[in-house]
Amino acid sequence: MRSLVRAALAALLLVAPADADDGGDAGDGGKAPKHKVTQSPSYIEVDPMYATILDDDRPVGMLMIGVGLDIPDEKLRAEAVHAMPVLRDAYVRNMMNFSTTSVRSWKQPDVTVIADRLQAVTDRALGRKGAKLLLAQVAMRITK
Repeated sequence: MRSLVRAALAALLLVAPADADDGGDAGDGGKAPKHKVTQSPSYIEVDPMYATILDDDRPVGMLMIGVGLDIPDEKLRAEAVHAMPVLRDAYVRNMMNFSTTSVRSWKQPDVTVIADRLQAVTDRALGRKGAKLLLAQVAMRITK
């Protein structure tokens, strides 16, 4: 009977998935679990963007913008994930232009203008409406 139990356990160990989560990080290649901001499948997180704040043609600080995209349409969401490098480039270029022309070190930037600009960039880059830009954070760090 013992040999039958051992054979069954050995068979189960051979069939068990090798990447099963055992609660530790030993043997999984050092990969940490990905942090999710929301459980919504329609949300896409975008890494924060930075733009230089100028005063008299000298850098005096940084403008940080954190955004996400809510895209209920699965096909458009897949297109947005695929086009994320293009979207990020368009966002950063637009925010660099905005920070150079409109942001001053002595006053807060208008977050409504930032959100409207980035929404227009999103619609233009994806070729149609349907993706809603969610402005998460706008921060300035002045170093002068």
